[in-house]
Amino acid sequence: MSPAPSLLMVNAFIGTAGYKKLYQELGYTVVAEWSERKAISLLRKNPPTVIVADFYHQTDFRDRLSNLESLLAAAQSTPATRILVFYEAAHQDVLDKVRVRLRIDAALMLPVQEEQLRSTLLGWLENTAASS
Repeated sequence: MSPAPSLLMVNAFIGTAGYKKLYQELGYTVVAEWSERKAISLLRKNPPTVIVADFYHQTDFRDRLSNLESLLAAAQSTPATRILVFYEAAHQDVLDKVRVRLRIDAALMLPVQEEQLRSTLLGWLENTAASS
């Protein structure tokens, strides 16, 4: 019997945390982290099946476009890990620029449509099960 799929929630804001119950209902073992550095450490030690994270841009970022670039860069070495980000419509242009350089498997605009989130995560679960 294979272990339950894991989902790493990286909570910069509260967007991802509001769906923890849904993640668990779908069968994911959920780990929450508020620090991007700690999330990177967790990713390297035990790559999750899915990463769900809040994406945002602030104009005072000097050396990067978003809050997630370090995490996304680390996740590129784990191609089996699916990456889902939640974002505000105002950050669409920045998200597009980041996606040119770093893999993001799905991006859902806030407020997230729960059925779309469920469908995305279920699709990934089915693909994971099929490849096992």
